[in-house]
Amino acid sequence: MAGINGRHFLQIPGPTNVPDRVLRAIDHATIDHRGPEFQKLGQDVLGGLKHVFQTKSPVIIFPASGTGAWEAALVNTLSPGDRVLMCETGQFATLWQNMARKLGLAPEFIPGDWRHGVDAAAVEAKLSDDKNHAIKAVCVVHNETSTGVTSRIAAVRKAIDRANHPALLMVDTISSLGSIDYRHDEWGVDVTVAGSQKGLMLPPGLSFNAVGDKALAAGKNSKLPKSYWSWEDMLGPNKNGFFPYTPATNLLYGLREALAMLQEEGLDNVFARHDRHAEATRRAVRAWGLEILCLEPLEYSSALTAVLMPAGHDEAAFRKVVLERFNMSLGSGLGKVAGKVFRIGHLGDFNDLTLAGTLAGVEMGLELAGVPHRKGGVAAALEYLTTSAAGAAQSTTPKRNAA
Repeated sequence: MAGINGRHFLQIPGPTNVPDRVLRAIDHATIDHRGPEFQKLGQDVLGGLKHVFQTKSPVIIFPASGTGAWEAALVNTLSPGDRVLMCETGQFATLWQNMARKLGLAPEFIPGDWRHGVDAAAVEAKLSDDKNHAIKAVCVVHNETSTGVTSRIAAVRKAIDRANHPALLMVDTISSLGSIDYRHDEWGVDVTVAGSQKGLMLPPGLSFNAVGDKALAAGKNSKLPKSYWSWEDMLGPNKNGFFPYTPATNLLYGLREALAMLQEEGLDNVFARHDRHAEATRRAVRAWGLEILCLEPLEYSSALTAVLMPAGHDEAAFRKVVLERFNMSLGSGLGKVAGKVFRIGHLGDFNDLTLAGTLAGVEMGLELAGVPHRKGGVAAALEYLTTSAAGAAQSTTPKRNAA
């Protein structure tokens, strides 16, 4: 990589590019995390996060990756041996299921093909059969980062309600929060899991639990061991803007700036921007004659697009060409689709020109790597971006896929 000019294009679906405003905010003198200046910072971020989660419930911040937030959600609500219903939508749903098993829970995994989102009818059937209410939680991934498939959380909530089942609903929004419309309160979610390094435009290092009343009540009877991950230990100091242990002070400065940026743009406009860039990317993929991994248009992700490689061609070799020739990183295939797909991230601090450069790098890379394709993907995307630009600038109430 030595000697390559220009900035690196980080087009994986997270961590994403960190805006200069956020970087400057992080570059701040470290302060006393027990003093009044920090108290104001703590109150700002703990309050501001509620807007992004679209909730009135408390949001808890842990110094951790999203994996930590997964664990916090489980250990604060469940007890050893509890049955948990989970859905195989991709690699990250699989990893969450593996964690549940390691913690001494009994996850039941509804199988999936990694090309569709959560099957709400299957969830309803499983819960309807659970006459004794042995299943204590339903855990689903909103936007599966490995596949580019977004599940319809409102439909899952309705399935649980139709089954008249008391199970908690836990949702992973690590790659969707701040990029794709998500409504913790309206959709009846009990615990929402999130991370800092994607739609929130921060470096890795912060994770979040938005916690509803039902989950807080379940926590009073939870028997799984917890110390670092304890909600109870967090919520007391949080009321005054403080934390029970040393927080990631400088990342919180960045978080406050990122929340301000989302507030200034307006969440509806943020979601519409991501929708538009995702659609432009899909038009490029189709123009290249390649196949999108997600099969259901209602479940297309607005945060990333996973693209199937033609038979006989390896995604790692293609991505290597793109990295070495154009200094651009694309997402690799993970788990069951390793070697079979590459992923284009189009989330976070992102605009039309960034997308145009990204797609140009992909199209040139396909040619140089000898991957069979048609030319014209970039042109198809640019035509869409140009014709949709006026509407995007004027739109303040974009259509939401809330189902």
